[in-house]
Amino acid sequence: MSLLLVFLVLPLLSCSISLSSSAELHSLNKRSYLSPEKPEDHLVSPNRVFSSGFLPVGENAYCFAIWFNNPASSEPHKPIWIANRNQPVNGKLSKLSISNSGNVILTDAEQSIVWSSCSSSLLPVRLSINDKGNLVLRSSENVTLWQSFDSPTDTLLPNQPFTRHTTLVSFRSESNYSNGFYKLYFDNDNVLRLLYDSADVSSIYWPDPWLLTWDTGRSTYNNSKIAMFDDFGYFVSSDHLEFFASDYGVGVRRRLTLDTDGVLRMYSLEGKSGRWVVSWQAQPDPCRAHGVCGPNSLCDYYHGSGRRCSCIPGFKMVNAMDWSSGCEPEQRPICNDDISKVKFVRQNHVEFFGFDYDYYPNYTLESCKKICLESCTCKGFLYKLENGVYKCHLKSLMINGKHSPNLLGTIYAKIKLSTSSNRVKENKLECFGQATHKLNRTYEKKHESDVVNALLYFGCAIGGTEIVCIISVCLFLSRKQEGSGAAERGYLVAATGHRRFTFEELKKATKGFCEEIGKGGSGIVYKGMLPSHGVVAVKRLDEASIAEDVFLAEVSTIGRLNHMNLINMLGYCAEGKHRLFVYDYMQNGSLADNLSSNALDWDKRFKIAVGTARGLAYLHEECLEWILHCDVKPQNILLDSNYQPKVADFGLSKLLSKGGMNNSGFSRIRGTEGYMAPEWFSNQSISSKVDVYSYGIAMLEMVTGKNPTSIFAFDDREDAKKMSLVTWVREKLETGVSASSLRMEDVFDPAVDAYYDVKKIEILVKVALQCVEENKDARPTMRKVVDMLLLDENEK
Repeated sequence: MSLLLVFLVLPLLSCSISLSSSAELHSLNKRSYLSPEKPEDHLVSPNRVFSSGFLPVGENAYCFAIWFNNPASSEPHKPIWIANRNQPVNGKLSKLSISNSGNVILTDAEQSIVWSSCSSSLLPVRLSINDKGNLVLRSSENVTLWQSFDSPTDTLLPNQPFTRHTTLVSFRSESNYSNGFYKLYFDNDNVLRLLYDSADVSSIYWPDPWLLTWDTGRSTYNNSKIAMFDDFGYFVSSDHLEFFASDYGVGVRRRLTLDTDGVLRMYSLEGKSGRWVVSWQAQPDPCRAHGVCGPNSLCDYYHGSGRRCSCIPGFKMVNAMDWSSGCEPEQRPICNDDISKVKFVRQNHVEFFGFDYDYYPNYTLESCKKICLESCTCKGFLYKLENGVYKCHLKSLMINGKHSPNLLGTIYAKIKLSTSSNRVKENKLECFGQATHKLNRTYEKKHESDVVNALLYFGCAIGGTEIVCIISVCLFLSRKQEGSGAAERGYLVAATGHRRFTFEELKKATKGFCEEIGKGGSGIVYKGMLPSHGVVAVKRLDEASIAEDVFLAEVSTIGRLNHMNLINMLGYCAEGKHRLFVYDYMQNGSLADNLSSNALDWDKRFKIAVGTARGLAYLHEECLEWILHCDVKPQNILLDSNYQPKVADFGLSKLLSKGGMNNSGFSRIRGTEGYMAPEWFSNQSISSKVDVYSYGIAMLEMVTGKNPTSIFAFDDREDAKKMSLVTWVREKLETGVSASSLRMEDVFDPAVDAYYDVKKIEILVKVALQCVEENKDARPTMRKVVDMLLLDENEK
């Protein structure tokens, strides 16, 4: 009897142990996996503070995430790290597992790899979450192969390093965990900044962009680019930023999060209530974050009720669920409207930051109105009294609007006369829409009867016999058609000039698109390895961007381009919704990557200027079709092993036939803030001169080491004067001893400590300044730029 009891009890004990372990897992190995079908299966840290597993983010949609365990609160878990924030997986048949090669992979229902750790090990490995909230993959020799601390999403935890290789990106909304509009990152000048980055515009808003770096307590003189906060709540950064949590001390759980409204906040967990409370935030007024209310709208902040958005009088909301879309005129003025049919609506105590296309000090209100009425570019103007002088700021775009009784400015928005309402339409701010973005990943169960099942089994039996016959026939036909398939592939290569890769080939080459080496407006670039080409760069375009016929036409055009200063395309992929380019891999990265290093002496910089000009001249004048780049900047000038420049990212620029240069083919503004020509903001035709302007700005940045979106000031005046990079360079040179003597040393990047040919660099600066003339007709062509740069060598 006792032996019988043992046999009965043992299975119950083992079952109990199994249930306990399934409810609280501490590690994952190559023989186990996690699934959203078992939400109770998640990894738990030894101190039980953190968990990692699948979180629901929509209807039958899940993300693999890390969260705080907070038993005192009944609120849903909010993730502090997500692996697949932009691509949720199905609630069925998806899983997180470790491959035999030691790579953590997240697969969707159709077995496609959504995310991977890009790790490898032939030794046994173990995935676990430690007491710091760091999800770590270690080998049996205790070597860290991958960790979540190296790739944060929107949150930093205590003792988690934030470096030049990491970026915090806000969630889209409180219920939508995909990428939002706000980023925390180390800029090229080594300063930690907050950036508003939408599909159309981008701008830095913290530290305050109108202040000099040192006036904000920051320093650009460092190269470590690292920040961190400790268990006490003390944050320190290599740019000299430091702050303390209001509840400074040990024993408090904290997190630093870039919220959906663009404000960076430190939160502390109250033990009794289980609520997260703000213990520090970057800006006391949330309305100082850019883009929060969208174009043509104003942001108000009330301490009691929070932040609100409202349209300028005469405007209406574009999307009632999403304030980031802003407002639009109830009747939009047309450029050639009779000015008698246009009026201005007024709003007091406002400020709009940025997008001034012109500025007039000491102007009367009527004079300012007259200028705006006669300009198609002008959408309105800001009129304000500063230091006893009325100033008129003409706006090409009214965004980043703020309303406060303390502000002295008045906005005058241009609308049609029939839109006479001055009533402000105000709504409580819904930060970018709170509706959950659900994925259609549900399964419908069909009602089946016994008769249907019997017929189904009978059909399967007959079908099995037929399948054997069909397979035999298919094998015969496939051998016969193999030659025609090869001929078709040969036709595609001949038509486009490059090999057509499959999506699976490129996914395998890039290890599931895991090593990001660059990012642009149209997609992300990954490092890959192809047996036929060695190391390559694979650019994956946004999936909803281009139809296959248009894509193949542009691939065909690119296939006919051949120049030593253009990036070489090796192949492409056009399969389903996927559009990818395969390029040569550039060992030295981009010009932007090298500007703050000592790798580029003045001789190399001059050669980069010449090579880039040659590449652009080829695109403008020597191709079968006239190609505009539309986004010339240091990030798109790549450097090979010998630091020879290769112009990149021109493959999807607008193709214009010779003789048809106008702006009718451009549906929106293209380019990057700081590098864009004035034509983009006015009713002028778009020509190759927009690339000339961008080239000039990029070259001035290369010479001075200063970012074109920065603000500079004179030291010899009582009041610091705000100016652009172009104005700064011009005014520095105008202070020369004589008209023929340029003080080049005043504009040179002091970080470049190397010998230079004064005459060469002087020519480069003069040419760059010609390229950035406001009047496009005064700018040279890129062919003329090459000639001017090489004039000295040709004379020799």
